[in-house]
Amino acid sequence: MAFVVGAAVSLTATAQAGESSKWKAGWDGTLYGYASAMRLQPDSVLNPDNQFARMADRSATAELRLNLKAENENLRLTARPILLASTGHIPNDGGETKDDAYLSQWQIRLRAAEAWNVAVGRDVLNWGPAQFRSPSSPYYFDNGRSDPMRELSGMDSAKASWTPDRHSALTMAYVANSGHDAPADDLWKNSWLVKFDQRGDEWAYALIAADAPGRPAFYGAFGQFTLSDAVMLYGEIGSSSVSPNLESSSDPSVPFTTKKNSPRETTGLVGASYTFEDGSSLAGEYLHDGHGYTSAQEDAYFARAATSPANAGLALGLQPRLLGRNYLHVVWQSNVMDEQGFWRLMYTHSLTDHGDELSAYAETVLTHRITAFVTAALPHGNARQEFASLYRNSVTIGLKFALP
Repeated sequence: MAFVVGAAVSLTATAQAGESSKWKAGWDGTLYGYASAMRLQPDSVLNPDNQFARMADRSATAELRLNLKAENENLRLTARPILLASTGHIPNDGGETKDDAYLSQWQIRLRAAEAWNVAVGRDVLNWGPAQFRSPSSPYYFDNGRSDPMRELSGMDSAKASWTPDRHSALTMAYVANSGHDAPADDLWKNSWLVKFDQRGDEWAYALIAADAPGRPAFYGAFGQFTLSDAVMLYGEIGSSSVSPNLESSSDPSVPFTTKKNSPRETTGLVGASYTFEDGSSLAGEYLHDGHGYTSAQEDAYFARAATSPANAGLALGLQPRLLGRNYLHVVWQSNVMDEQGFWRLMYTHSLTDHGDELSAYAETVLTHRITAFVTAALPHGNARQEFASLYRNSVTIGLKFALP
């Protein structure tokens, strides 16, 4: 982090020394107030009596998300502070309160020369067209697009971008750490990233490579092609190792084993979207995750977790990013440009254990500055299937206020 802060100070001083143009500043934000209720899975194998996940069955939250900006011709300063206060009830444990204030993102960006930009800060290094998961991203496999309420927090990084023309870009980045709430065993601490982008009028693709100490390198790519005004085809792929790795033999009598790094596997997603004349769209995706379990391995995972609280805690604590290997995901949503409201329906099916999850988000404009929203999730399956392993349903309802 000292590297990032030092670089920021150096960039600012350099820009101020040679800058004579006028500054422009502004801000906006959103104040959220919402309440959530969740029906926990009473037969959970991974979280018996809620002793490991400690999930709240009801909660109330107030959250302020701000966007701050100041810029001139060559220098741009941005920040996204988050202030959050919540209270909730945890079954078998009582009440819990949480207060937090942090910078989700911030950046100092300098136009260093013709076609060159350099930046330091806390940046969300996320890309690709996929909705369900993003195999081409080493940092954000779960890209947050399946959860409209989720706030992605950035990585503390310094980067340089070269854009020789409107068709090409090369980005090189040093990632100091994983940003806010970075764990002690931060897997991406002191890592490096290289990304090359190429785009035309109807197509785009990117190649990505990332390297972190003590881990095999990550290689990824994504591409998209606009077939017509209504149809777009796209795909993402990544080759990587995951850490830590919880191995589950297909034989339930064989204990769990853990490794620092998993064998290199390939994860890929293909998708297509269709946009209707009213601006609504329908997208379908298929994901294969080589790091997930087979059907037999997933069955053994739950069977082994059920044998003791220690195994249940291990299974939940080191749970793979996705339990299964193959998934279908469908998204149907309204026109995002509609000023009166927005809705989205999402359906996910695991081809590994045949569980499902249906989720929805909807918002409607009440006044010029006030919007009401609701989000809900309904897993279908039993306690030994991925989507229904921890809860049976959830709903959140609230208001958001546009500022200023």
